[in-house]
Amino acid sequence: MTEFVAAALAFPTVLFSFLVLVVLAYWLTVALVGMDFDAPVLPISISMFVVITWFAALVGTVLTPEGSLRYAILAGALLVGALLTKILSIPLRNWTKPEKPASRNDFVGRTAIVKTARVTENYGQAEVTADDGGTAVVQVRAAQSTELKAGQTALIFDYDAEGEFFWVVDIITTGG
Repeated sequence: MTEFVAAALAFPTVLFSFLVLVVLAYWLTVALVGMDFDAPVLPISISMFVVITWFAALVGTVLTPEGSLRYAILAGALLVGALLTKILSIPLRNWTKPEKPASRNDFVGRTAIVKTARVTENYGQAEVTADDGGTAVVQVRAAQSTELKAGQTALIFDYDAEGEFFWVVDIITTGG
C-alpha cells in the first residue's frame, strides 16, 4: 500500500492525483445533492480524461526507474488520456444528442383517416399516425370542392400555421 501511495504522490502522477480527488468530490456532490445539468457530456468527459490520465501516469511512474523520463511520462499520460477519452466519448455524445422537437410539419406527406362526418374547406378532423406509433386527431380542411366523408383516407399535403390546420386531399383523387 505504501508503494501505491508513493507512486500516487510522485511526479507526474501527483498532478492528476489532486484532480482525481476533485472529480470524486464533484461526483459525490452530484450523487448526494442530485444536481441536474443540461450537458452531461462535458463533466463526464473531463472526469474520464482525469482518471485515465492519472492511471496512465501512475503506471508510467511505477514502470520506470526513479527520476528518469518523468516529463516523457507526463506527455505520454496526457496523450493516452486525450486519445482514450476521445474514443470513449463517441457513444456518450450519440447517447446524449438532443431529440429533434416534434413539429406539426412532420405530419405533412402522411395519410390520415377522416373522423368527422365530413371534411370541407371550412371544417373537419382526421386521425394521423406519428413515427412513434402514437396517433393525433388534427384539424383538416379539404383542398377541393368535393367533401371527404368519415372513414375515408386523405393525404395531408400542407400545414396552415395561421389557421392551425392541415390541408388534405382524397387519395383516390390524387391518383394514389
